[in-house]
Amino acid sequence: MPQPPQPSFLTASLLVASGGAVGSWLRFCVGRAWVIAVGPVRASAFPWGTLTVNVVGSLAMGLLVGWLARYGTASEATRLLLAVGVLGGFTTFSSFSLEVVSLIQRAQPALAALYLAASLGAGLLGLTAGLMLMRGPA
Repeated sequence: MPQPPQPSFLTASLLVASGGAVGSWLRFCVGRAWVIAVGPVRASAFPWGTLTVNVVGSLAMGLLVGWLARYGTASEATRLLLAVGVLGGFTTFSSFSLEVVSLIQRAQPALAALYLAASLGAGLLGLTAGLMLMRGPA
């Protein structure tokens, strides 16, 4: 069966960017909803919005990828718009979760653990280094 045509780089870029804008806006809306629901003081005491988008985004990514695997009817443009764009803009944690689970499902649990530890460790170290560099000498 021949492969369907792939979108051009420009088309793919526009799909990802427009989906990312929607996902980022949805992420903002979730954060605002938490502030309205629990008040600004309680909303800032714990990252409820981030936790929500990480869980909801991971669920949505699982549903999308599972649907694509089961039915395989979506185009590359749809995958770019929804998975990379909307969900990527909503939360990159969904992509991270998918990659860890995919490594486990491909019988590579050690590589999954390494990726998990390296991503969290290097991410926290990178953030700390950036903060320290911007704060200057103590």
